[in-house]
Amino acid sequence: MIKNLLFDLGGVIMDIRRENCVKAFEALGMSDANDLLGEYSQAGVFAGIENGQLTVGEFHDEIRRIIGRPELTDEEIDGAFQKFLIGIPTHRLEELDRLHRQFSIYMLSNTNPIMWAGEIDRNFRRQGHDVHYYFDGIVRSYMAGAMKPDPKIFRAVISHLGIKPEETLFLDDSQRNLDAAAEFGFRTLLVKPGSEFYELLKQYPGLDIKE
Repeated sequence: MIKNLLFDLGGVIMDIRRENCVKAFEALGMSDANDLLGEYSQAGVFAGIENGQLTVGEFHDEIRRIIGRPELTDEEIDGAFQKFLIGIPTHRLEELDRLHRQFSIYMLSNTNPIMWAGEIDRNFRRQGHDVHYYFDGIVRSYMAGAMKPDPKIFRAVISHLGIKPEETLFLDDSQRNLDAAAEFGFRTLLVKPGSEFYELLKQYPGLDIKE
């Protein structure tokens, strides 16, 4: 019996567009942005801030060093980084609210403190609530010290959230992440581009979604 829904954020709840972020960093002078910025996980300096190895200040300094532009402001760097995020449609927030009446709702996200305190926070507040209104618990990669699909982050989910994998359905847009979660016993659901998580949940075998 599924009691918990564990959501990825980007690509499932929040719309993202990687190419916008790549272009923004290329405009700042970063030649290898396309290699470092991935759809599902990051590399290099971007991995450093998402897995908690770099502080925000260290990230800013490293970006300036890599690009060779010490005059770049923190705001210019943050602005380019947050181009990755498009926004959260209102109907998805409403669906999360509705599902919360039936299930415990959790989030597992590869993210970073810049986006979390910026566009992510602003988008969740659009309906008058902060992110914690929608979720009973949250595991963020930069706080857990690991990014999906690293097994460490799934162990953090189990220990920090106190949930049983066999009672939890994990929704993600990366099959690789789902495969890693399945190794721990989580049930999984792939949210492909262009699909809506609440429509997929209605079709999930044995899951009685109440209207």
